[in-house]
Amino acid sequence: MRILGIESSCDETGVALVETAASGASSSRPATLPRLLAHALHSQIEMHQAYGGVVPELASRDHIRRVLPLTTQVLQEAACSLQDVDVVAYTRGPGLAGALLVGSGVACALAAALGKPVLGVHHLEGHLLSPFLSADPPQFPFVALLVSGGHTQLMRVDGVGLYALLGETIDDAAGEAFDKSAKLMGIPYPGGPGLAKLAEQGDPAAYKLPRPLLHSGNFDFSFAGLKTAVLTQSHKLGPAVQQEGSRIRADLAASTQAAIVEVLLKKSMAALKHTGLTRLVVAGGVGANRALRAGLNAACAKAGVRVHYPELHLCTDNGAMIAMAAAMRLDAGRQQAERRYSFDVKPRWPLDSVNY
Repeated sequence: MRILGIESSCDETGVALVETAASGASSSRPATLPRLLAHALHSQIEMHQAYGGVVPELASRDHIRRVLPLTTQVLQEAACSLQDVDVVAYTRGPGLAGALLVGSGVACALAAALGKPVLGVHHLEGHLLSPFLSADPPQFPFVALLVSGGHTQLMRVDGVGLYALLGETIDDAAGEAFDKSAKLMGIPYPGGPGLAKLAEQGDPAAYKLPRPLLHSGNFDFSFAGLKTAVLTQSHKLGPAVQQEGSRIRADLAASTQAAIVEVLLKKSMAALKHTGLTRLVVAGGVGANRALRAGLNAACAKAGVRVHYPELHLCTDNGAMIAMAAAMRLDAGRQQAERRYSFDVKPRWPLDSVNY
């Protein structure tokens, strides 16, 4: 079975095609691990840079321009035709409403034209299951640290569609803390990756910044206070904070990153201890952060815990994770794609609400 996945939740248009063992994948490959045949991605970063952030209307219009050419590209790379597609999957939510409507509308119209079933997928479930596309896929059960855009969550995962929320952010997410702090330092959009790169040149102990809720005794997160502390420190340090090549700027970036990473690391390790599980999955855009990976690798090695990540190019939003999540839900046998082409989107959609 071949599944076409379409992702359009925010500022990246992604399309991918995966194949499950049921339609000819190698018999040595478990049916729960579909094979990625091809994927293509277009990022809108350059378009949104002039505005310092994502403009929803522009994002939606760009998805309209990109999704069909990307679909053609994926099918050509996979040496398949539209008639070879068995299911069309799309991101139903959460995300920007207008952007979600583009992907949903195209997916349902395409499926209707082909007479094929469709399946709406939860964006965060796509991230959660994206490490199954890696060279070192995890096994259930595990603790998942989801750090994607405006979401920071710790989940207990016992199987596909079996998710228990352990803790989540009560205000700003880790990705937002990276991006908003970067903006205060004059780092261009998208700020998070730029801040992380700058941090490599700085001293993470240069400035004492708060680690909100680090000792709260639960698994919730809060990064709004850290952002405020970075703002206060920026005012104290003056114009040098926004000067390229400034050591002060690099030190503040490194100190900010160190605070975010420490909270994510210690909360994750506490969740592992609480659940008694010995496997950690890290997914989402912030999961590509080198400092976070290095810290988690060291802590998990010391604790005897296996840690799994998506491939770096699959950490950000992409169609492969949507196709993969759809394939795994179908393979689990507890959900079926349907030939029903009316659709809605869910800009706000708790992940644990998709449980079986």
